[in-house]
Amino acid sequence: MAHGPRYHVKPRRRRWGVTDYRKRLRLLKSKKPRLVIRKTLRHTLVQFAEYKEKGDHILTCASSKDLVSKYNWKHSTSNTSAAYLTGLIAGKKAKDLGIKECVLDIGRNVPATGGRLFASLKGVIDAGVICPHDESKLPSDDRIYGKHIDDKIMKDVEEIKKTVTGGK
Repeated sequence: MAHGPRYHVKPRRRRWGVTDYRKRLRLLKSKKPRLVIRKTLRHTLVQFAEYKEKGDHILTCASSKDLVSKYNWKHSTSNTSAAYLTGLIAGKKAKDLGIKECVLDIGRNVPATGGRLFASLKGVIDAGVICPHDESKLPSDDRIYGKHIDDKIMKDVEEIKKTVTGGK
């Protein structure tokens, strides 16, 4: 192990590979709220975060767990449809708080075209929040509505979408 007067131990989150500080700094320079999307094996989490000196301040959030508890979702919470609806719920909450635009923060996740991360982004955009993005990365409507999984999911997605958006 290196030692000496010029040796500098890097921050813990950088050593562990959890935070990319260069990418984070570029996002913070925009001075807009960040749309933080994180995925686990079973759920998708969507948060709107604002930088504060003592630590990030979460303005609003939504989890795919909310689909089961509040919207009677009977399907998997780890698919593209659930990620889209989670983004739609978070976008609606953000719109109600007066958030008009944001920047996307996907952290260390791989930006796979048509994946759950971009399905959540599409949900936020459909709720009315402006977020710069590349249209080619967003999933197709067939994947968002779950046509590739089952016909029952399509009906449930449409019902929940109407409930969240108020029938629009």
